[in-house]
Amino acid sequence: MFDPIVAFFQRVFTAIGRGIGLAVAWLLWPFVALGSWYRARSWVIKGPIGLILLCLVLFYGYFVWQTQAWTNFNPDYVDRYKLVERRTPAGSPISGPGATTGQSGSAVDANHAAVAPSGADSTTEALAVAELPAGTVCQTSAVADVAADLIEFNVDQNAWISSMLGYKLGFFGVDWDDTPWLDNKASFQRGINQAVRRTAVELVDSLGRVRGTSGVNRELQSARGNIQFDEETWYFGLNPFGPKTPTPSFYRSAMRDLRTFNVSLSKCEAVFDGRSDNMVEFLDRVANDLGNTSAIIRERSEFHNGGWFDTRADDRFWFAFGQLYGYYGILSAAGADFENVVTQRGLGPIYTETMKQLRAALRIQPLIISNGREDGWIMPTHLATMGFYILRVRSNLVEMRDILAR
Repeated sequence: MFDPIVAFFQRVFTAIGRGIGLAVAWLLWPFVALGSWYRARSWVIKGPIGLILLCLVLFYGYFVWQTQAWTNFNPDYVDRYKLVERRTPAGSPISGPGATTGQSGSAVDANHAAVAPSGADSTTEALAVAELPAGTVCQTSAVADVAADLIEFNVDQNAWISSMLGYKLGFFGVDWDDTPWLDNKASFQRGINQAVRRTAVELVDSLGRVRGTSGVNRELQSARGNIQFDEETWYFGLNPFGPKTPTPSFYRSAMRDLRTFNVSLSKCEAVFDGRSDNMVEFLDRVANDLGNTSAIIRERSEFHNGGWFDTRADDRFWFAFGQLYGYYGILSAAGADFENVVTQRGLGPIYTETMKQLRAALRIQPLIISNGREDGWIMPTHLATMGFYILRVRSNLVEMRDILAR
């Protein structure tokens, strides 16, 4: 009785199998034809072609390995800085003749009693240095430390994917960003870099100088310029044509500049202006940066919800993930650098909650990114979930900004 039904399904599955076989044969035919042609040639031809093929296999094998090996990736990387043990704001004396017991103000506030030197040295930074006796050691900036370490994580501990030749060549001419493969790490690194770029700008414009009248710190200015360099430059380019300095070299220079600034700060030769209005501005700029990312995610989630078949959803997701990964460390460090402001204005509980929310967002690490409909029930909507966490963090930053602005 069931024989006709069984025969029907047998024909269906046979047709499906035949179709899959034809598709695979069509895809493999060029390679089979090339293999047959290669076997019929002499070693004079086989040798060079085989060597070229071996080089290509090694080249792309190295590239694939670098895109999949996330060396020293650790969402809890903030713990190694032991920021909770710091009790002195950045730039304040911690030891030596100029240190005071229970120091809670910034080094800039301590400089009001300085005697102005004459001539070219009568800058605000020079006043700051002149007030502190020789041999005084000042607290370094945790923000600069974390930013430098994030750059090192991107370009030294890992290969910078976006400027690798294999990434620039693409997949048979198709940009890797337009495929669902091998671009997650590149997007993640670019997200971290976005957070570091924003931080470098704020260090130059407000945190590393006294108000708007003092000179710009040379190391911070150099770091800002280097970290703003484009993300895709290899050793050779076509526009303009000729050899070039690759992107990682500029980023390594920025890393060295940030660490040089911290060495100067530890010698009390530089300034970290940890005033509450500077913290307001810093939090506002970070909130705006996250708001921009949230808008990009919303646009992708609302108008391109192709579920697992949206090949650009992973780019948006991992960029946002990298940005939150970077800001988790930078904002944690900012809480230590602005320790006096956080304590005096009672920001401790909300600041701690913001860091918990950032850490919670970093637990979302799906194997395959799906951009399903928000009311769907088959395909997950990872982009909307990430956007939710970004908005939670941003709302807390805005609330802290408003508290400080009162």
